[in-house]
Amino acid sequence: MSKLDKVLYSGKVHTTGGRAGQSRSSDGHLDVKLARPGSAGNGTNPEQLFAAGWSACFESSMEIVAQKMKVALPHDIAVDAEIDLGPTEGAYGLAARFNVSMPGVEPDVAHRVIEETHKLCPYSRATHGNIDVTTTLV
Repeated sequence: MSKLDKVLYSGKVHTTGGRAGQSRSSDGHLDVKLARPGSAGNGTNPEQLFAAGWSACFESSMEIVAQKMKVALPHDIAVDAEIDLGPTEGAYGLAARFNVSMPGVEPDVAHRVIEETHKLCPYSRATHGNIDVTTTLV
């Protein structure tokens, strides 16, 4: 396990009611109702929140990687993330699918950017070897 050299930021969230409850950040910027996936409840779920967080971090990490590689990214890059929840070995597990769009970037260059981004992005690093991740250039 790697340890942080320094803490740059700590996201603090208080949750009550589990998957059918509510989460609120300590600064008040996040205040969401939660609902079980597929239920009639009026709220989001942890898988959607994880997909949003990971894809946002991944896209920002792509920008850092591209800059280091001296690759000009178009302004309309996008990451569509899907997080799957399902049973595995008597517990529950996750899987992830990323569809990455980099219009105008040569496919071989785009694939290298994606590969290096998974090495930099903290979400990708945290999940590496723990869940099945499929990344597709679209």
